[in-house]
Amino acid sequence: MRAARDLTGFRDLVLLFERRSDLKSPLGVLLRAPVSENVVALGKLVEAVRPPMWATVGDYVTVHIVGAGLHPDIAVVDHRVMRENVEPIELGASVKVANPPGTLSAEAQRILHEAITFNKRLGVVVEGEEDLLVLPLMAWMPVGSVVVYGQPREGMVVVTLTEERRRWAQEFMNTMEEKN
Repeated sequence: MRAARDLTGFRDLVLLFERRSDLKSPLGVLLRAPVSENVVALGKLVEAVRPPMWATVGDYVTVHIVGAGLHPDIAVVDHRVMRENVEPIELGASVKVANPPGTLSAEAQRILHEAITFNKRLGVVVEGEEDLLVLPLMAWMPVGSVVVYGQPREGMVVVTLTEERRRWAQEFMNTMEEKN
């Protein structure tokens, strides 16, 4: 049976059980201060570095970042924090996309790829789970870009993309199984 692909060639990918542990540790710098202090530090970083792009993944970090007046180029949310529903955040131009838990749907990958390629400011509202969407952002955003996501019960992770980190994300995605 062939894997599900969209018309642009992206394919639905499933995280292999044996690779889950590779994503438990932070993929960048873990900020453990209270969220308000982390957001101030992030704002200073974005202002000083002026990354080519930056993105947030997860409602908790996105709500606090946007609430502080910072505006990521791409914000990925699923209206859930720790598997509990939360009040939707206003993201401006946004698109809904299905992305089941443990997967990178072809549709979600295509939307992120287009936003990165065409440098669109976009909110992505996920029906399902957004956690793994950190990977295509890391794989495709330009070197020097920043991806921010929440590390449950620990803090906020800030990933500044180097060629090495981009390659790691690309290789990780290549190890994922095509969904039948």
